[in-house]
Amino acid sequence: MTVPSDTSAVLGRPTAVPRVVLITGAARRIGCELALGFARRGWDVAVHYGKSKPEADEVVAEIVALGRRAVALQADLTVEAQVVRLVPDCTAALGRPVCIVNNASQFDEDTAQSVGYEHLLSHMAANVGAPLVLARMLYEATPEAARSDEAQRAVVINVLDQKLYNMNPDYLSYTLSKAALQTATVALAQALAPKLRVVGLAPGLTLRSADQTPEGFAEAHRVTPLGRASRPEDIVAAALYLAEAAGVTGTTLVVDGGQHLVPSPRDVMFLTGV
Repeated sequence: MTVPSDTSAVLGRPTAVPRVVLITGAARRIGCELALGFARRGWDVAVHYGKSKPEADEVVAEIVALGRRAVALQADLTVEAQVVRLVPDCTAALGRPVCIVNNASQFDEDTAQSVGYEHLLSHMAANVGAPLVLARMLYEATPEAARSDEAQRAVVINVLDQKLYNMNPDYLSYTLSKAALQTATVALAQALAPKLRVVGLAPGLTLRSADQTPEGFAEAHRVTPLGRASRPEDIVAAALYLAEAAGVTGTTLVVDGGQHLVPSPRDVMFLTGV
């Protein structure tokens, strides 16, 4: 099966009144889990990807196999002109999105001793700029009737990080960008209501990174009050709740097994070995 990577063709059956979600970084890892979770719940899914076209095509095919519609949309989230296209392209392919999940993040290591403009600004563009522009585009796409008709309202879910509640200085540019996105979540919830709800979702350690050993990951996962941090199914369940919780806006749901309650002077990656 050849799966399109643009809006020229969409696979799957149409729905009378589709619920459409656009998920950034949906080709891999948690983004993939979110895409499939929303599809199982009856949503049609726009699968955004940056460079992972084969993986995005596979996710689209899996969603279609579940009986939902899907399309893969490519954009470099550090380039505003490409980000601006995503909501119109999603609308053309699947219909107006009523939910955007800002899942994609740049996550590169730096410290206070190594931080520089280029690294910091790249993180800010991808992790803050893109969610801000997507919220703006969703607001413009949501009809004015949504002010009085809750059924037409939309929601933005910004994926944050439990470390905002348990600060350490590692991955400094990433951390600063997520702190800015957390503040933006509140500001946007105030500015874009009632047409849009804007909420945050803060996972803990969920999936093993490429350079983390299975033993290190398992050890880190256990260092929480619940004896385990977040699992992919926890993040999916939380995102689905926030997508459908009409009375929730301007707040963040922390889903981490209580990881943020255990003080940590360094990122857990450095405390458990790699």
